[in-house]
Amino acid sequence: MNNKGVSITLFRWAGAWGPFRIKIPCGECALSRDVIRDTLSRELAEIPVELETRDWLSEWWRPLIKGGWHAPIIMVEGRVIAQGQALNRGVLVQAVIEAHVRRTALTGNHLFGKEGCPHCQKAKDYLHRAGIEYRYHDVVRDERSLYEMLARVKPVIGPKTPVTVPQIWLEGRYIGGADRLIG
Repeated sequence: MNNKGVSITLFRWAGAWGPFRIKIPCGECALSRDVIRDTLSRELAEIPVELETRDWLSEWWRPLIKGGWHAPIIMVEGRVIAQGQALNRGVLVQAVIEAHVRRTALTGNHLFGKEGCPHCQKAKDYLHRAGIEYRYHDVVRDERSLYEMLARVKPVIGPKTPVTVPQIWLEGRYIGGADRLIG
C-alpha cells in the first residue's frame, strides 16, 4: 500500500496574475486553513496527511480543471470537496478517511457498531466468550468510525446495499454482521 500521506490542497484567495495582486487576506480562506489544521490535530490525528497551501490567483487553472473556481478551494487527493465558503470539517473528515482507507488495509479484529444494538451486543458476547480481543468502534458517537466503516464496507457490499451494524473484521478479513460471525 501507499505510505505517502493523504494530499490536501487549500487554494486561498491570494497571489498574482498579470497586473493583479492580492495582498488582503481572505477571511474564509484563513478560517478554512484553521479548520483544516484543527481537524488534522483532532479527528484525523493518526492519519498521515500532506497539507499544501497555494495561491489561487497565481495558479487558478489548477483547481479549475477539477471544477474549482471560487476560493477557498479545498481538494483532497485532487478532488474538490469544498469551495467558495468556509470549510465544513465533517466533509474534510469524510474525504480524508475515504482516501486513507483506499490506501491502507485494515488489520486485526474490529467491530463497528452502536450502543443499544442487540446484534452488536450478540457479536460482542460471542467474541468475549471465544476469547477474541477486538477494537470496538461506536459509529454513532465517533464520526471517524462511521466514515471508516462506510468506506471499508461499501466496496464489499456495493454502493446501493444499506449498511447495518455490526460490521466485523477478524484478522483484517471482512466477516459481515453478527449472524455471519456466529453462523
